[in-house]
Amino acid sequence: MAELVFYSGTMDCGKSTLALQTAYNYRQRGLRGIIFSMNDRAGEGKLSSRLGLIWDAYEVQAKTDFWKVIHQLRLESRVDYIICDEVQFYSREQVDQLARIVDEAGINVYGFGITTDFLTRLFPGSQRMLELSDRVERLQVEALCWCGARATHNARTVNGKMVREGAQVVVGDTDAGEVAYEVLCRKHHMQGMTAVSVHANALSQPTLLEK
Repeated sequence: MAELVFYSGTMDCGKSTLALQTAYNYRQRGLRGIIFSMNDRAGEGKLSSRLGLIWDAYEVQAKTDFWKVIHQLRLESRVDYIICDEVQFYSREQVDQLARIVDEAGINVYGFGITTDFLTRLFPGSQRMLELSDRVERLQVEALCWCGARATHNARTVNGKMVREGAQVVVGDTDAGEVAYEVLCRKHHMQGMTAVSVHANALSQPTLLEK
């Protein structure tokens, strides 16, 4: 039977890499699938990983109706599976459409995304995936906080300093731009301690010679 599966984790835990690997494995078996992505770092209509892998994808828009899209694509070719990256950005209605595709079209749907935002609140798409998925898989590749502990939370930073206000979705990256993201353990997320702030604090402390 077809399944709706949610692969979740923090940023930097290899979600997009696994999505691309999953698509590759299915293609090697002669199966045909569709890849959807949204707000990818490589640009519109792309699915990329931090390892440098890039694949063409259908860009998801706020008004995308997955049921209609898949119905149209099936008129042209067989569809055995669907891969959806950045599923946290999807609306609840769009996740409902993915569940309908599983139940009524018998197509496996694999969603990849982060669960919570920079304020540790559930994204609407992720929440709906948690509510409807047949399986929820936590990715096994652990991202690490600057302290070496397992990173469990996503922090938004501006010039290296953690911020706790702003829109839920602001596109950035973990290694570029004024607005960026950093993964932290729960302790340092709650304390607002990023790698940059810790380094800056260490530099501001007087050395033994200065004392």
